[in-house]
Amino acid sequence: MKKKLIPILKLVSALGLGVFIIYLSLKDLSPQAKEDIINSFKLADYSWVLFSIFIGILSHITRAIRWKILLQPMGYNPSIKTSFLAVMIGYFANLGIPRSGEVARCSILFKEEGIPVNKSFGTVIVERSIDMVLFFSLFLITFLVEYKRLDEYVRTHIYPAINEKFSFISVDMLFGKLLLATVIIGVIIYFVFGKRIKKSSLFQKIFKMLLGVWEGLKSISKIKNPFLFISYSLLIWLFYFLMIYTCLFSLPETSGLGMSAALTVLVLGSIGIMITPGGIGLYPVIVAQTLVLYGITKDSGYGDAIGWITWSAQTLMIIVFGAASLIYVSLNKKKTNELSSKN
Repeated sequence: MKKKLIPILKLVSALGLGVFIIYLSLKDLSPQAKEDIINSFKLADYSWVLFSIFIGILSHITRAIRWKILLQPMGYNPSIKTSFLAVMIGYFANLGIPRSGEVARCSILFKEEGIPVNKSFGTVIVERSIDMVLFFSLFLITFLVEYKRLDEYVRTHIYPAINEKFSFISVDMLFGKLLLATVIIGVIIYFVFGKRIKKSSLFQKIFKMLLGVWEGLKSISKIKNPFLFISYSLLIWLFYFLMIYTCLFSLPETSGLGMSAALTVLVLGSIGIMITPGGIGLYPVIVAQTLVLYGITKDSGYGDAIGWITWSAQTLMIIVFGAASLIYVSLNKKKTNELSSKN
């Protein structure tokens, strides 16, 4: 009973968090801002949204091809179609139950191609490791490229509140000082409470995750063509970037923001997707707050609108293609019978 209740509680908690965030993000909006959001949906150029969805499909096809490359050194060569179906079903499952998609896609691969789940699951861990490295690399690039803009935001939006209590802090390079102070405090805490921290379950989970990332990176050397694998990995994130960049053109107010805005939305928005299932509730909030950096004020409603448009496009794509893939695989009894007869 306990094993059945824990996944249900996790699902309810994750979805509840998303709904709560939606409530918080909408309750403080003025009636005019809410009306602007509705009007933005009505006036949006959905040809750009459809183009964004098309790019999203290309990203998932590329992911399927990359997964195929990872499986080949073990002697397995699934079709791109099967890999794509499994990937889409995995994303679809994650919308309902967080982290269930990894097992779901491996189960589909076993059903369709007879590839053992334990072996394909190992390649999924490698994929996650590579994507984590690329995400943090993009995070660092975004930080370096947008440092001045971030520093300006801290000085104009955060510094006034800090100055009320800590007037002795200089505004010059405030963002950098805050980061430096955070690092120094973190180092001090580590040296003072290092032993307790190392014994904590959170530290152990983070350590295992980093160890898994390192093992994943080392496993690339076993691939026949590691350059091709890395190229596909970069292409996936390029498609992710283009999905957001093209969606910005759907509204006149955000069409001129440029590539740097799309990059920042990609990086910060990804954090929202990691926290709540599919980024429900949190993703649009992060997008709206991010676009404040680029002059799209919260009161205008356009930041919220583009956040919801972008999130809706991505989620709709996963629901439609994920559900269609699941139906196709469920009806495809012939392949299962063939595999069973061979075994």
